[in-house]
Amino acid sequence: MDDHDATLVSVIDVRGVQKDFGSTRALDGLNLTVAAGQIHGFLGPNGAGKTTTLRLLLGLLRRDGGYATLFGTDPWTNSVALHRRLSYVPGDVSLWPSLSGGECIDYLLRLRGGADRSRVTQLQHQFDFNPRTKVSSYSKGNRQKVALIAALAADVELYIFDEPTDGLDPLMAEAFREQVNTLREHERTVLLSSHVLAEVDAVCDHVTIIRDGQTIETGALSELRHLQRQSLTIETELEFADISAIPGVHDVERTNNIVRCTVEPTALNEVLTHASAAHVINLETRSPSLEEMFLRYYDRDVS
Repeated sequence: MDDHDATLVSVIDVRGVQKDFGSTRALDGLNLTVAAGQIHGFLGPNGAGKTTTLRLLLGLLRRDGGYATLFGTDPWTNSVALHRRLSYVPGDVSLWPSLSGGECIDYLLRLRGGADRSRVTQLQHQFDFNPRTKVSSYSKGNRQKVALIAALAADVELYIFDEPTDGLDPLMAEAFREQVNTLREHERTVLLSSHVLAEVDAVCDHVTIIRDGQTIETGALSELRHLQRQSLTIETELEFADISAIPGVHDVERTNNIVRCTVEPTALNEVLTHASAAHVINLETRSPSLEEMFLRYYDRDVS
């Protein structure tokens, strides 16, 4: 955590958490810290431990080791009180098939004391949702819409989303992203577990990446990008010296006097020195996308 984050109140604080299912260790010393007002992405492939972590935070599972708090209290012993302060959308939504979508939304909101009806109407319009259709005829995407509308209509401090746009078409996924940006404007806290990297890239300011139940990277997304390789395209007037042997230089491609490569920060100065000697005509640099970062983490061993 950087110095700025240290001054913020931690809504979620997970340290060294372990969770076993029989002989299988689902979480193996996991760390996750989410400060108040953050939009925090939670990334990892299927089986990495994301949903298990969320269920621990919701008080649905009891940890076998480590430390975990939600709003400063233990979610296992204080789940009822904590649920009044959060909204949750699971990755697989189950509803009452004999009810209409609107009736399901009303019932879910009554369980938490109601909500602003104008807000519900606005969300139904934005998600192009017909509240009169029976749930028994719903696709997965429409079941997701019910859960999203009910969750977003609640005015709470924390929103936890587990693969929230799975089953939604691109327009509805964009509507969800717009809602997350509105939550940011109102300084709400969001924990977004997703395998859609472009979605996390578009809305999150912090990210935690996990694998095999362990945290392998966490921090501000802008800072994580800064620590990664830059993609360079360099066009020079003279022939560019061979830079492929420089430590920290990767994926070198050469077309006449145009060189494309990826460069770690430690090698950037040496590459630019070689380029300058060949008289630079054009230089383009691009930070890695979240997808490139993610794939790079999963291409290397974690000790």
